[in-house]
Amino acid sequence: MKFLAAFVVCVSLGVSACRSTAHAGASPDELVAVCRAQEAAWNARDVDGFMAEGYWDSPDMNFLSGGSWTKGYRPTLERYRASYAAADKEMGTLSFSELDPHLLSDDAGFVRGKWRLEFASKPPMWGLFTLIFRRFPEGWRIVSDHTSLGE
Repeated sequence: MKFLAAFVVCVSLGVSACRSTAHAGASPDELVAVCRAQEAAWNARDVDGFMAEGYWDSPDMNFLSGGSWTKGYRPTLERYRASYAAADKEMGTLSFSELDPHLLSDDAGFVRGKWRLEFASKPPMWGLFTLIFRRFPEGWRIVSDHTSLGE
């Protein structure tokens, strides 16, 4: 009986230790850093850099916005280029706010937040987003982006 009680105590302590160190190898700040790097690339008028700073370069990456679902890194890049980097388009100045990062494990997490684009020639746009991240050898990458437009 004493053995069983000692075993239960050890298992309980082990589970508690696992809970306290579950995210020891990762920090929510790392997810925020990806968002800030994307913000900087966008504001440097670098759509390719914006994509490379954050998105997973895979046909399995997803971007959901404006009632459409774009599957894959390349199609998403082309969507951004057509919408913001074409000769007749204005990229505006991007800012992220109210970033709310959460780790699910050492290699998965998400960030919710608000985005805003300020333009010189038209009213600003804003909305909300949820970014799903996975950690790869090259770092944290967005595997799914669900962005909405505010009113």
